[in-house]
Amino acid sequence: MELDPDDPRPPYLQVAHQLRAAILTRKFTPGEKLPSGPELAKNFGVARMTVQQAIRQLRDEGLVVSRQGSGVFVRERTARPVGLRPHIEQAFKKPDVTIEFAGFSGETLHGAIQEPLDGIRAGKLIPDSITIRMLVPDTERPWSLPCRVDSLEDEPLIRKRMDRISSRHAQAIVESVQELRDLGLVKAASAEIRVHGEPPRFKLYVLNAEEAFFGFYPISEHTVALGGAPIPIFDLGGKDAELFHFAVSDGEDSTSGQFVRQSRAWFDNVWNTVGREVS
Repeated sequence: MELDPDDPRPPYLQVAHQLRAAILTRKFTPGEKLPSGPELAKNFGVARMTVQQAIRQLRDEGLVVSRQGSGVFVRERTARPVGLRPHIEQAFKKPDVTIEFAGFSGETLHGAIQEPLDGIRAGKLIPDSITIRMLVPDTERPWSLPCRVDSLEDEPLIRKRMDRISSRHAQAIVESVQELRDLGLVKAASAEIRVHGEPPRFKLYVLNAEEAFFGFYPISEHTVALGGAPIPIFDLGGKDAELFHFAVSDGEDSTSGQFVRQSRAWFDNVWNTVGREVS
């Protein structure tokens, strides 16, 4: 393990990145104890404080847990919700990248995908192909959620607001991927959006047909400005959705592996039946 002198990131982020990759590729398995702080500092050639900052970063991402008097351990997959960003970064290291998303707006995906796309532009990541498919709600149809607090009824202005948000994030992903293709930085690249029904009560990501992330949207009340007036609405909290991780690597016949396969089958089914291309 060594740091890249040409990497502009702070040393602690480089250390965190390498440890994250080792965890996600199961060089460190769930429940396994990491080398001690002094060992890691010696291996990476950095100060112990740098290692502590890196471990804090991984702990915030839900990948490791510190046990008083025992050390730092890789968190069991089912122990708690996990962060999406590091897994997407790892997914882009494969030759053929596929991402399927079903949810509200694609805002979280838009944020998580920026670093690997920047890595492709910088020549640090060179996948052969990228295929991204996004299922988002049809803003032209009435919704049961989000809705007005006073009547629990659909509000067209809410759907117009949601259409702007979805366009800002999901459409931005499409444009970014198309740019990589047009610049010749990726041999084959496509990103598509289809709309269907009304907003789902959950968000789903499937990465490279190997991992799935699933979380329920919590419903919360807040006030938004619609048509120049403040209106209380019951909204779906995408940023507050806790994602749980499932992986084929846990075993083809495991519950986790079966969840990944069924998630992709469900996505394909909706995409090919009631999914409608954005006009």
